[in-house]
Amino acid sequence: MIVPALLTDNREKLIEMLDICAGFTDYAQIDIMDGEFVPSLSVGRPELGGLKLPLSCEAHLMVSRPLDWFEALGKIGIKKLIYHFEIQAEHKNILSEIKRAGLGAGIAVNPDTKISEFEFLLEGTDTVLFMAVNPGFYGSPFIPGVLEKIKAFKKKFPKVHTGIDGGVKLDNLIEVRDSGVDYICVGSAIFKEKNPRLAFEKFQRIANG
Repeated sequence: MIVPALLTDNREKLIEMLDICAGFTDYAQIDIMDGEFVPSLSVGRPELGGLKLPLSCEAHLMVSRPLDWFEALGKIGIKKLIYHFEIQAEHKNILSEIKRAGLGAGIAVNPDTKISEFEFLLEGTDTVLFMAVNPGFYGSPFIPGVLEKIKAFKKKFPKVHTGIDGGVKLDNLIEVRDSGVDYICVGSAIFKEKNPRLAFEKFQRIANG
């Protein structure tokens, strides 16, 4: 499954990207950045107010304090919240708070994070999102070694829903697909194309080939 990843610091641009996505898929990821956990900034909580989602979405929270975002994201109908394992927090508490809000709960793990560090959380987790870039920027270079980590993870935990995010292009898509992930987030390789729909469909064809 190819999931478009939406990153912008502009509310109107986010609405435009969501509307474009709704024309060719029923699920997307909204990237949230706070300028603290990562150096970049995305739309903030005020810009999310009153937003109407035209399709189902998950949120990838690249933020230091994910609990601060739960209310704003819940109000607009986000289906799943994925936050970063690398923050300093009581992880089981965060995951239980997400579940208490009736949402799917996921953890994102950076390229250098080892499986042994986060596997204790899998019982309370719906998704593990493997970062194939150091997060924070659209179009960052892909880190191939992450694919070996995913293969090792899927061998040990074959039933855990897994995704990959960052640096996926057409020229590495088959390798990414063959790692065993359940879904692949693609951002700049879709939205920097003149026709995002055609770009998405090309990714989808190869991913399902």
